[in-house]
Amino acid sequence: MDKSDRMDSINQPNTPESLGIGQKNMNKPEDFFAIYNKLFQANLGKLTFGVSPASLGTAYCAWILQLLQSPGHLMALISYPTMHASDCVNNILCEDSAHNAHDIRFQKDSWQSMPWRLYAENFLMVEEWWHQATTHVPGLSSRVERTVSFCARQMLDAFSPSNFIWTNPDLFNKTIESGGSNLIQGTETAFDHALTRLAGLPPPGAEHFIPGQEVAITPGKIIYSNHLIELIQYEPQTKTVFKEPVLILPAWIMKYYILDLSPDNSLVKWLVGEGHTVFIVSWRNPVKDDRNLSMDDYYRLGAMSAIDAVCEVIPGTQMHLMGYCLGGTLAMIVAAAMARDHDNRLKSLSLLAAQGDFTEAGELMLFITDSEISFLENIMWEQGYLDTKQMAGSFQMLRSYDLIWSKMVDDYMHGEKRGMIDMLAWNADATRMPYKMHSEYLRKLFLNNDFAEGHFKVEGELVAPKNIQLPVFAVSTETDHVAPWKSVYKVHLMINTDITFVLTSGGHNAGVISEPGHNGRSYAINEHKKNMPWSGPNKWLKSATKHDGSWWLPWHDWLVSHSSPKRVAPRQLAPSLQSAPGTYVMQK
Repeated sequence: MDKSDRMDSINQPNTPESLGIGQKNMNKPEDFFAIYNKLFQANLGKLTFGVSPASLGTAYCAWILQLLQSPGHLMALISYPTMHASDCVNNILCEDSAHNAHDIRFQKDSWQSMPWRLYAENFLMVEEWWHQATTHVPGLSSRVERTVSFCARQMLDAFSPSNFIWTNPDLFNKTIESGGSNLIQGTETAFDHALTRLAGLPPPGAEHFIPGQEVAITPGKIIYSNHLIELIQYEPQTKTVFKEPVLILPAWIMKYYILDLSPDNSLVKWLVGEGHTVFIVSWRNPVKDDRNLSMDDYYRLGAMSAIDAVCEVIPGTQMHLMGYCLGGTLAMIVAAAMARDHDNRLKSLSLLAAQGDFTEAGELMLFITDSEISFLENIMWEQGYLDTKQMAGSFQMLRSYDLIWSKMVDDYMHGEKRGMIDMLAWNADATRMPYKMHSEYLRKLFLNNDFAEGHFKVEGELVAPKNIQLPVFAVSTETDHVAPWKSVYKVHLMINTDITFVLTSGGHNAGVISEPGHNGRSYAINEHKKNMPWSGPNKWLKSATKHDGSWWLPWHDWLVSHSSPKRVAPRQLAPSLQSAPGTYVMQK
């Protein structure tokens, strides 16, 4: 398919035919029923935040049936309170025990006195009972076990003593001392937040972090654009630069400026200041008319168009390709496709919190089943995209304490408004996912693991990660709920080349935005040479070298070691070009 054909496909109007409803077939009763199924599920998904009730119901039925035919397990659950009552009493009465202090919800000293300690210990015992009930049930598949135990944790999180006035010591004391004024203030905050969400407005304070004003302000120009991307080149800040430029592919599930936040924590600004010529892709925020954008479009109109544009600006040199999150998955696919096509324009490959093998993609896999994907496809079929609100529910449940309950207690009960920071404002500035691409991504990569297993096709031809011969720098984060570090580590099984692997403190975003001088940051690093024997993640962690500070520094050293030793004069940008951050990042 040439460029004009591809653009015609993308811009195809939403006719019945483009939605998969052929006019001829609409006369068949069975097709009417199929369309009715799609419409019903699409509207149901608006109420369930994109989570399939059938997927959860099927898991719970399987769990109950397996439990009923496991009398030994049932007997153990029945006898659990009797067998462990003494442990619970010990933890309550013995001051040196502090069993509940190991749980983040009950770590404060106020929880160590009575009756609060009693509440916490009894709750933890109930929580442990549910853990025993939903795990290690004979005959239960691991996928069902993960789903049922995860849902049980969500239910229990909602009923934690830390969430209620009468059972939370800090909340109880504050309510007594303030005469309940904290609850009045919290109610006002809750009401304001509800009105803000209903109006589709960003959270209070986000207006102080506008791209191009307070964030995403590193000077640069839009040097290339098409229907899918704007390519930003940043203005040089040093007299000489490294010969090889750095091209960054952010994820399109987020806006690019996570990597160019405030000046003091901007990865882009830091790289430019170190003498690198930096390019970054700013993705279009899809609307209904973009429903036909596919993975091939993100490859060709996105990554490859950016590579072509960089080569036109800086001809005759290779480049360092870096991908973050979903952009890192695309970067691996691009490197594999270029290896297949004998295209040697890449010098190295850097991957930040990026997965290529999705068999151990953590708790996010709970939402990736045939039932769930079919449900999401029907939602996207009607809308043309997956809305940010329909993705937010799943991500919030992965970290329910941090993103739901602690926020509720602090904001709506303590009456304390959390201040807005750049990363929270960026997090609220979310994007959509086009129908065709997201369906392909979920089915081919997440569900079927096609890329890691050599079944993934780019523009009709298979690509294989084992063909990648570039040196790789891969970064993972300790508490990543989106791309667990042991899943990211599987790059060692996919690519037989020199791989420098880093495990840094923090989560999926905070661990990446880890500028030099950031207090409390640390990382472990080790290099795996080509053809060395495979070493598992636990063994790697034991042998890795631990450091305090930012992983940005060893990455820069690694880029320098894979760049030409002689630096060159930077290429100046034409003043007539549109200034960064461009227009795509402003799309709502």
